[in-house]
Amino acid sequence: MIPSDTPHPRLLRHMMDAGLAAAAPEICLAGNIPPPPPGRTVVVGAGKAAGSMARAFETHWRGDKLDGLVVTRYGHACPTRDIEVVEAAHPIPDAAGQRAAARMLRTVQGLSADDLVVCLISGGGSALLSLPCPGIGFEDKREINRQLLRSGADISEINCVRKHLSAIKGGRLAAAAWPAPVVTLAISDVVGNSPATIASGPTVGDPTTRAEAKAILTKYDIACPEGVAARLDAPEGETPKPGDPRLAKSDYRLVGSPVATLAAAADTGASAGYAVINLGDGVEGFAHDVGRAHGEIALEAKRRGEKVCIVSGGETTVQVKGGGRGGRNTEYLLAFAIATAGEPGIFALACDTDGIDGSEDNAGAWLAPEHWRRARELGLDPLALQADNDAYSYFAALDALVVTGPTLTNVNDLRLILVDPAA
Repeated sequence: MIPSDTPHPRLLRHMMDAGLAAAAPEICLAGNIPPPPPGRTVVVGAGKAAGSMARAFETHWRGDKLDGLVVTRYGHACPTRDIEVVEAAHPIPDAAGQRAAARMLRTVQGLSADDLVVCLISGGGSALLSLPCPGIGFEDKREINRQLLRSGADISEINCVRKHLSAIKGGRLAAAAWPAPVVTLAISDVVGNSPATIASGPTVGDPTTRAEAKAILTKYDIACPEGVAARLDAPEGETPKPGDPRLAKSDYRLVGSPVATLAAAADTGASAGYAVINLGDGVEGFAHDVGRAHGEIALEAKRRGEKVCIVSGGETTVQVKGGGRGGRNTEYLLAFAIATAGEPGIFALACDTDGIDGSEDNAGAWLAPEHWRRARELGLDPLALQADNDAYSYFAALDALVVTGPTLTNVNDLRLILVDPAA
């Protein structure tokens, strides 16, 4: 855990907390609530922040009674008054997510033009809304998802495949709600904030094609079961496209994004006397490559005698080759530690803003110069641990994991670096 009596790690935690506060649903949804319709209001949604978004929506709603259903990750539910919150597995889907998606689809069907569907979307919704298309077995879809996550495919590629195997993603949820208008309130966790990518775009047209989905499976040498192959070969396997008349009454509002989170974290660093280097919210690539590159940036700033805080977001990728533990943020930070090798005056923190790094129990980890020496004293071999994808064990041994529990929001990764030549 981050010590509260050490100034640089304490500042890193303050920066992280400021970033998370900027992405809190109760802040993001205020001012974005649609007016009540003449008829019913049905709230649906999915994502790691879906439960807290449902609670915030109820707090700000000024219309009549609501009803509806959202699905979130296990451990991320919130108490709500009218909107049911269901928990399911992430990142590998389970039967609870499948049942919730089927119920959600039925909930929006049969509505009229006087009714309103509000869709609360956040990162993680793709895995949580797991309802295969007709002819595709749930276990087949689940296994393809598992292989994609381990393949090194980026999130856009993964979502392209998910949408073409789904009965609810890629615009199909909004199409099912026609002729009722649909208002989507989204908190983004993806680079570029594309509505078609966040939670695989259940309420917007899908610009990707089934041919692209097939090419991605081929690229990563993922076996295509008979039902999946048949679906991707059939015209009905194509998703609704932009301009589809069933999506004409769909209004999409981005209410939270990584940009605001990075700005809040950077402002906190600036208030402490650091010049800000904002690398943006679009950082992608393999986690160990990004960590090494950011380590070199920090070393160069130190050589120049600059007192800076370096902030970045986005989503890196881990290609799993070993049998260790850890998510992309700890893998990034271990590579950063190897690059900086305990250089005095360089501190860092890397966390997933949902509070869960990959499938572990930590949000990420933090790093101080003395960790390099302590790791050697403990007999830790950072290069061997990196090769085994076991960054978790490195930071656990140093008591340097950041454990927040579910934060009830999700705007992707938050990486913070402090360079203080006087430290």
